[in-house]
Order: sequence, then structure tokens, then C-alpha cells
Amino acid sequence: MAAAVTHQEPAFRRAQKRVLGAVMFCYFSYYTGRQTFGFAIPGIQAELGLDKQTLGWVSAGMLWAYAIGQAINGNLGDRFGGRRMMSLGTVLSFVLNWATSFGTGLKSLAIAWSANGLAQSMGWAPGSRLVANWFGTHERGKAFGFYLLSAGLSSVLSYVTSLLILDVLHLSWRWIFRLPVILMLLGGVVVWLLARDRPAKLGFADFTDEKKADGTPAPTVTGETSWQRYRAALGSAKLMLAGLAIGFQSSVRYGLLIWVPVYFLGPDFKSNSAGKWISIALPVGMALGAVATGWISDRFCGSRRSGIIATFMGLAAVTAMGMYLLPKGHWLGLPILFLCGFFAYGPQAAFWALAPDLLGRARAGTAVGVINCFAYAMAGLGEPFIGWMVQHNPFATIPGVENTTLVFPIVSVFAVCSALLALLIRR
Repeated sequence: MAAAVTHQEPAFRRAQKRVLGAVMFCYFSYYTGRQTFGFAIPGIQAELGLDKQTLGWVSAGMLWAYAIGQAINGNLGDRFGGRRMMSLGTVLSFVLNWATSFGTGLKSLAIAWSANGLAQSMGWAPGSRLVANWFGTHERGKAFGFYLLSAGLSSVLSYVTSLLILDVLHLSWRWIFRLPVILMLLGGVVVWLLARDRPAKLGFADFTDEKKADGTPAPTVTGETSWQRYRAALGSAKLMLAGLAIGFQSSVRYGLLIWVPVYFLGPDFKSNSAGKWISIALPVGMALGAVATGWISDRFCGSRRSGIIATFMGLAAVTAMGMYLLPKGHWLGLPILFLCGFFAYGPQAAFWALAPDLLGRARAGTAVGVINCFAYAMAGLGEPFIGWMVQHNPFATIPGVENTTLVFPIVSVFAVCSALLALLIRR
């Protein structure tokens, strides 16, 4: 009872908001070091002569490195604390983004950008451990929704800063990897100064796991080895299903984030100013969708996540096909692209809240890291596939004609797969 009362005190609530705010601000800046590659593709093609399929493999290298790093760094976040891991990741990613900006060919770009994936993986899962430590089961969906909001707004930030560099400052693609990441360093400083790994570090009672996902009391888990945490994660059939479902969802997400800018920029990217800025509707929709699903799953679904995931992914498939069927430049493209982002990214909050629901708070970093490994491994497979389809356009009546519109039906199929798998995850 003492712990429950303590967690309602104004001092704890202020500390709780401060930690969440610091983690959100840090992650708000993180994507400036990861989601800018799509805007650089036309410039890289023009300067270095690399085709879309090849650049798809470069993007895949970063995603696969990120996937591997998630599986490692989530566990390290459980061991060393999320605050330390998040801050270190901002410094390493800053350095590696600058290294990418000096790339002169496929090898130098691929090595630096893939290494950046490892650095970027030090953010999400350790940050998720911080959120799980500071919020109880019945507030976790909402808390992860706000955490996802920062990630969604980070996508907006990466889009806006990239467009400012190309369209306002008229700088080359190399500066996309140099200027926005300065904000990421600031985010690392903020989380280091304002956040603490758990309430006890500030004199409050730590939360305990009220119940496991199946409704039974959760055991108190202390002193587990890394292998024991991995074994618990890999031995959970529902967590593995969640990993496959989020893998297809991430293929949708990154298929849109990387290739929608290419779709709107096109070969006339220097003169297509309006199309460039329309693309911002996508990450704006993603940001708002993330908040919606976390809140809905806590408020109306009894913290059950699978139904909301399946519903949103089904609607993502519908809106993606809407974008495919619309003529390019149609006025409905703006609201439909917004809704496509809203539904495609929204399930992320439910997925991340599901991880500690299934394995408990003490294994939250490991659980998030494992399913995020699935997410980015599968997203990495989608990148070169989409690049190949766009470049070779196997459905064209005239061979060799590129068609960036194909990104929308491809991600629609991925979304349907995610929805069907999510239906199998029942609490």
C-alpha cells in the first residue's frame, strides 16, 4: 500500500513526467540520424551514379545492423540502464552520420551507414526500459503512446530538416547527414541530465509487475543472467508472433518513409517544390497515430493490444491502395497520405506496451530488443525488394520504365500480413 500511495504523490508525478519528457525529447532528435536517407537518394544517384536497387541495399544494411543492435542493446539496457545507453548512442550516431556524408562510393556509404544502425539501436529499447520502469501496467499504453509520439515527431523533424537543406538552403545531399544530427547531441545531454533509470534513484518506490499478460501474478525476477532473459523471450510463442507481426508493420513503415520522398521528388526533384512538402503529411500522421493506439488500448480495450494492431494495419492497407489509385498530385493525396501514416505507425505503441505485458518489467528491455530485431530484420528485406520493383517495374508495358508508385501496393500487402498475424496474439 505504501508503494501505491507513493506513486500518487505530486512529487512522484512530477518526476515521472520529467523523466518521460527527457526520454521523449532525446528520441525526438534520434531520427535525424536515421530517417533522412530517402531524401539523399536522388542526390547520391546524380553524384555517385548508384541505382535505386543498390541504394536499397545500403538502406537495408543500416536496418539489419539496427536489428542486430536491438537484440544486443535491449539486454544491455536491462543491465546498465537506459539513460547511459541512450546518451552514448547519440554521440556515436553523430560521428557516423558525418562519416556517411563523406562517402565516395558504395563501400564507404554502406560501411558508415550500417555502423550507424548499430549506434541508433542504442536508443529505442533502452528508452523503453526507462518508460516501463516509471509507469505501471494500466498507464503503460498511454506512456508508450507519448514515447511513440516523440518518435513520430522525430520523423517529421527529419523530413523538415532534410527539406530545408535541399529546398531552402540549396545544399547538397551530404549536408543532410551533417546539420540535423546536431540536435541529436542535445537530446543525449537532456536525457543524461534529467532522467534516472528507475524511481528508487530519486527516493521513490519502484513499481512491481502486477500481473503477467495471461492474468496470473508476475514473479519477482532478480539477478537473471543475459542468457536467461533471452531464453525467456525466445521461449514465448506470443512474443515471437508479435515479432513477426511488427516485422511486417516495420516493412510498411520504412517502405513508406524511405520511398515516399523518392516518389514525390522524382527525377524533377529540384523543381517539384510542392510535392516535397506534401510528403510531410506522412510522418505527421504517424506521430498522431502512435498516441491514438496507446491511449485506445488502455482506455477502451482493457490494455489488450492485438485487436487495435489488426484494425489499424487493415486500414493502413486500404489507405496505401488509395494512394496507388489516386493520380499523382491529386488534392486527396494529402489527407490520404496523412491517414496512411496514421494507421501504419499507430500500432507501434501497442506493440511496445505488449512486450513488458508478456514478459514483465524486469525483462522489458530484452523483450523490446528481440521484437525490434524482428522489426528491422524484416524491414531490411523490404528495402532492396521495393528498390528492385521500382527500378525494374515488372508490370510495365514498356520494360525499363521506373515506377515509384509501386511502393503503395507492396506496403499494402505487408500491412495485411501484419494484421493477420496480430489476430493470433491473444492475452
